[in-house]
Amino acid sequence: MSWESELGALVATRGSALVAYAYLLTGDGHAAEDLVQEGLVNAYSRRRPRDVQWVEAYVRRVILNTYLDAYRSRKRLASVTHLLAQDPSADAHAQAGDRADVARALTVLTPRERACVVLRFYDDLTLPEIGHRLGISDGAVKRYLSDARRKLEPELGPQPGLTTEDLSTIATGGRS
Repeated sequence: MSWESELGALVATRGSALVAYAYLLTGDGHAAEDLVQEGLVNAYSRRRPRDVQWVEAYVRRVILNTYLDAYRSRKRLASVTHLLAQDPSADAHAQAGDRADVARALTVLTPRERACVVLRFYDDLTLPEIGHRLGISDGAVKRYLSDARRKLEPELGPQPGLTTEDLSTIATGGRS
């Protein structure tokens, strides 16, 4: 039997159970179907499965791991402090004004400070990644971000989470 017919048989016999399993995790039908599809692609692209029970167990494992990885990513992304927070209730004109304020405020920074701020809050790089990209030490990156925070506060107001004490933790995303 070809792998295509094996896959078709698996989807016909166990597809709804796999989608139900994924639905229990996600609570969303479309997301559940996407997880099952990813699991099936994973199972059949890496090796030729030997039996239906193995494939189903493997797909369930991929579904769970993919769901947990996406959850962790969303959680980590939600914990990142952005320089310009988007308020969903604000209209487009107010958001454009905020962006203009940030762009104007960045002009008070030296080129190195500005680069560190943009790499941290636009590219979401960690302290070591910024240092590597700019060819400077982690300590220099901390200093540039601290100086930038001090210069930006009069322009933009106090930035929550950007205190000197917390800067190292925020800049590294919790990593050293």
